[in-house]
Amino acid sequence: MSLIIIGLLGGLITGISPCILPVLPVIFLTGGAQSARFADEPAPASRWRPYLVILGLVTSFTIVTLIGTLILGALHLPQDIIRWFGIGVLVLIGVGLLVPKVEQLLEKPFQWIPRREVSNKGSGYGVGLALGAVFVPCAGPVLAAIIVAGSTGRIGADTVLLTVSFAVGVALPLLFFALAGRGLIERMKAFRTRERGLRIAAGVAMLALAVGLAFNVPQALQRLVPDYTAGLQKELTDNPDAQRALDLGGLVTDENRDLDQCTNGADELESCGTAPRIRGIDQWLNTPDGAAIDLADLRGKVVLIDFWAYSCINCQRSIPHVVAWDEAYRDAGLQVIGVHSPEYAFEKDAGNVAAGAKSFGIEYPVALDNNLSTWTNYRNRYWPAHYLIDAEGTVRHIAFGEGNYAATEKLIRELLQDTDPDAELPPATEVADTTPDAGSTTPETFLGSSKDVNFAGDEPYGAGEGDFALPEDQQADSFALDGRWRIETQYATPGTDDGGGIRLDFHADEVRMVLAGDGEVRVRVDDGSEQIVPVSGTPRSYEVVTGHGGGAGVAELTVSPGVEVYSFTFG
Repeated sequence: MSLIIIGLLGGLITGISPCILPVLPVIFLTGGAQSARFADEPAPASRWRPYLVILGLVTSFTIVTLIGTLILGALHLPQDIIRWFGIGVLVLIGVGLLVPKVEQLLEKPFQWIPRREVSNKGSGYGVGLALGAVFVPCAGPVLAAIIVAGSTGRIGADTVLLTVSFAVGVALPLLFFALAGRGLIERMKAFRTRERGLRIAAGVAMLALAVGLAFNVPQALQRLVPDYTAGLQKELTDNPDAQRALDLGGLVTDENRDLDQCTNGADELESCGTAPRIRGIDQWLNTPDGAAIDLADLRGKVVLIDFWAYSCINCQRSIPHVVAWDEAYRDAGLQVIGVHSPEYAFEKDAGNVAAGAKSFGIEYPVALDNNLSTWTNYRNRYWPAHYLIDAEGTVRHIAFGEGNYAATEKLIRELLQDTDPDAELPPATEVADTTPDAGSTTPETFLGSSKDVNFAGDEPYGAGEGDFALPEDQQADSFALDGRWRIETQYATPGTDDGGGIRLDFHADEVRMVLAGDGEVRVRVDDGSEQIVPVSGTPRSYEVVTGHGGGAGVAELTVSPGVEVYSFTFG
């Protein structure tokens, strides 16, 4: 399946999804809205206005999505500034539609252009530019691939092609609504004789959209409407052709293309091309004066790169093995590098990462990959992930996820021996492998709206505040909320002073929660055990169930106000 087809279909699906509801009134009205050459003289609306509105939207959406993050980063500006700029432009255009003198002031810098052109064409394109800066469609896999490419600077011809085709796909349904609005207006005599009323309606709609965006009203609107396009998105991207075309783990480049030659968890050494660079690092820990490390300077050493995140339960079970390898083989020529690629915003804080590294006994260098630049450069998809590199700089082994530790250590020893046949290696480490059997525990469960999984309630689950009730029948390996909760992008928190309830159906020996804030969590398990878990400070992992035996269980949790619940992890 080609990138153009994937982009177009992904855009079309987004263009008919609930995501477009907030901008529809503006698209509908501005497609046929008149402009005024003078305060009391309406000018006929240009036949090109609907196309110009959509062209402006496609242009700004493409630019913002692809290079907006790069530009803002280079100028050291907050990431939200483009959104607020777009809202400001919408306000100015809306006021201009309501008050012709304001429109004339806005047009003064362009008086060298014929007035009719400014009024009829410029405003339409300007509306589209503003909408493109604030229009945030539902994040599907196609858009995710584009955003990763834009945020990490890997923008090639394929990325631009995918982005433009996606934007065109989104624009086609919107153009239909713009043309429909123009056609309706042209056919209604009342509109033709009351241009002023139409301008006022368009101005009010634009101001309403700006106010709604400022207060995140579209999120609440989208939450009320079921996402009837989710199945279409899944069918589009959940197939091998689309997966290969998008390479959802990261864009394929000449630098990382040969990584495909490695088999996940192989028992023998393979050859998978020169190791991609470690790039886009915000800060280094555990290096002299915070100095950066270049893989090219490590020729002659065997290098193990470990992708991890300090609150990830899978990483927490894997790190003891990596620490043991570092301690055992450091003097024999092994260089371990931890690339900390955050799942959550709080994991971008250097102090939090440093505290996590210290608690795990990590003394090897740690790179803070806050923008997922190195993650993407390695086309990585997993926490944890191990990339073993020989003394010549070639990737020889890749292992995704937990387990496979004995095979990885065997290959570390083999590469060290190949590098220095006279080296005397210490005995193999004997860290117990605590990896749960596949399918024996409940999968990691997130409560934030950006990646919620395993929710069993009857209510729609999305960003915003709402009331929840426990379902009569709750499926296994799921959670349900009770009471009023506020769902944020990365966590959920009770919405009233009475706190909130969670019922968790799980399979595990132990259950941990990533929590933050100040308060407590009361836990009652169906085996009769009860405990109160005090919560304070920045997000970290708390043990809430232990020694359950690995079987099925149900935990009733009462979360006090002020506590933020990020996720459940199971072991």
